[in-house]
Amino acid sequence: MGKKTVSSMNKNKEKRQARKLEQRRIADGMAHVTKANKLEDLASLCKELLVYKSNDLDVDMYIQRVTELDKNVLQWAIDLTERNMKSLYETCAWGWNRDRKIEEMTDDSAWYLIAKDNKDKLLAFSHFRFDMDFGDPVLYCYEVQVESDGRRRGLGQRVLRVLERVAHATRMRCVRLTALTHNPSASAFFRACGYSLDDTSPPKEEANHYEILSKSTCMEDDGDTQPHNTT
Repeated sequence: MGKKTVSSMNKNKEKRQARKLEQRRIADGMAHVTKANKLEDLASLCKELLVYKSNDLDVDMYIQRVTELDKNVLQWAIDLTERNMKSLYETCAWGWNRDRKIEEMTDDSAWYLIAKDNKDKLLAFSHFRFDMDFGDPVLYCYEVQVESDGRRRGLGQRVLRVLERVAHATRMRCVRLTALTHNPSASAFFRACGYSLDDTSPPKEEANHYEILSKSTCMEDDGDTQPHNTT
C-alpha cells in the first residue's frame, strides 16, 4: 500500500476535527439540559411574562414540576387535553389512548406552565420538557391547551412567549413541538407565532398526519425574545 497523500491526510484530519466538534456540541447540549432540569425556580427567568392582562382577562401563571403539581390541577390538565384532542387523535394514525397520554403527562421529567384568572379559574397550560432531541438541547412543548373561554384572547400566544423566554434563559436551541396536520387552526396559530417547519420534521410521504415545528430565540437589548426560524 502506497503512502497516504497529503490531501487524504488533510481530509482525515478534518473528519476527526469535525467529529470532535460534534461530540463537544452534543456534550455541551447535554450539560445545558441537565442544568435546566436541576433548576428550582423557572419563574424567575420569565417573571414579567407570568402576568397577563387583556381587556377583561386578568391572568397569573406559575411553573412547577409535575411531581410538585397539585393533583387536581394535573387532573384538569389531563381532562382538558382529552376534551381538546381526543377526536383529532382518533382521526389520525396515532389513535387516542388515554392511559398512554396520562403516562406521558405524568413523566417525572415533565414541567407545567399553568394559567388561571383572578378568580382562580384554570384557563390554560403547557406541558414541556428540557431534552436532547436529534442532538439538540431543546425545550420540547408537548402540549399547549386552552379552555374555550380563554381562546382568541392572546393567552395561547403568551404561553408560548413564556416557553421561548425560558428556552433562551436555559440555553436551549429552540422551542420544538409536534403539530397535527389535520388541525389547521393549530397549525395557523403556531405559524402566526413565528414557528416554522423544523429540519427534523419527517417527509410528508412518511408521516402525513403530523409535522415538527420550531422557533429559536435570541435576547435583545429590551430583554424580550424575538423569533429566528431554525430552518
